[in-house]
Amino acid sequence: MNRRIKALTVLAAAAATAVAATACDSSGGESGSGTTEVVVGVDLPFQGSSKDASDSTWNAMSLYLEQVGNKAGKYKVTLKKYDDSTAAAGKWDAAQCTKNANDHVANTSEVAVMGTYNSGCAQLQIPVLNQDPSGPMLMVSHANTNPGLTKTWDTGEPGKWYPTNKRNYARVVTTDDYQGKAAAQMAIKDLGVKNCLVLDDTETYGKGVAKQFADEATKQGIKISTAAWDAKATNYNALFNKAKTDGVDCVFTGGVFDNNGGQLVKDKVRILGDNKTVKLIGPDGMVGYPEFDKMPEAEGAYQTFPGLGLSDLAKSSVTGKFLADYKTKYGADPASPYALYGVQALQVILAAIEKSDGTRKGVTEQVLSGTGVSVPASTAILGKDIKIDPATGDVNAIDMTIQTITGGKETTVKAWPVA
Repeated sequence: MNRRIKALTVLAAAAATAVAATACDSSGGESGSGTTEVVVGVDLPFQGSSKDASDSTWNAMSLYLEQVGNKAGKYKVTLKKYDDSTAAAGKWDAAQCTKNANDHVANTSEVAVMGTYNSGCAQLQIPVLNQDPSGPMLMVSHANTNPGLTKTWDTGEPGKWYPTNKRNYARVVTTDDYQGKAAAQMAIKDLGVKNCLVLDDTETYGKGVAKQFADEATKQGIKISTAAWDAKATNYNALFNKAKTDGVDCVFTGGVFDNNGGQLVKDKVRILGDNKTVKLIGPDGMVGYPEFDKMPEAEGAYQTFPGLGLSDLAKSSVTGKFLADYKTKYGADPASPYALYGVQALQVILAAIEKSDGTRKGVTEQVLSGTGVSVPASTAILGKDIKIDPATGDVNAIDMTIQTITGGKETTVKAWPVA
């Protein structure tokens, strides 16, 4: 059974269940009783290399919701965890993402989803939530950077993700068309590289950000060679031996650390030299992984992050206090800046719930029609006014950070101006 047929079957079953359960409305409350309890799904990879970032995001969202009394206006809000990874894959899994999407729709108490972490997973879930008979159902991501989810990119995008021709997806981070360009501009202006090997991990996200880096690097006069890395390979000797013959002084890893990134970086350093000798540059798919940060071979690597790092975010009094509260409760800082972007996505969802009638359709319409949703700087966890464009679902805050790994930690180098 193909994914779409399966999705529609489950959607129909969910709709029938909702009709049969006449005592309940689509928000989970009792019809006509004034009960206002709703659920927000949190859809992340809680296994594999992304576990630390996902756990931090869950913890930060749980802490924030507790601090606001577990409410959005008159509605009582609870979070429900959905794991879109599997132990076998050690990362997000396509079948699990599809199953989760169907489960979101089937859970009649659920009115919105915070997630996903991976753009490829979002591509599977958005169309299912979009066809929800009681929706479309809102998804707000804290980490998806693939441009095509909201704007023209590859063939048929973004329309093919929205079968009903109604938008149901938003995000609070900027996109890879900015990130790849920033990394390439930094590579020549700050690092002075001349010859880069650009790799991708064959996934939607990796190919997109690698292409943007390669295109901008070419414009900047950098010599480019491209290749893909196989996440199941035992080593990458052939890849880097060829790069050594080609005389590269830079390697860009367009992909996620989950895809055997540790072995990739070890082989890069062993064959090409450390990251001072041959620069290593990675996108946000390599950010927020303590396992990577602590590798000796990661020392001196550069990274781009489509947002602000923890040190810059902490400069806001709102965010600084929240980070202090987080450390008090959990004993350490979040493993990734994406934890705070998860809270920002939750703030958007809560604002939509508060303004809505408590139904899925009503929550979605608050974000993606009319004037949309705003979160003022006085309360926004990112420390600035946050506004979601109701026409696209994109956020007004376009930030980019360059950071490096020093002493086993991610350290901000500078904010990068986004053209």
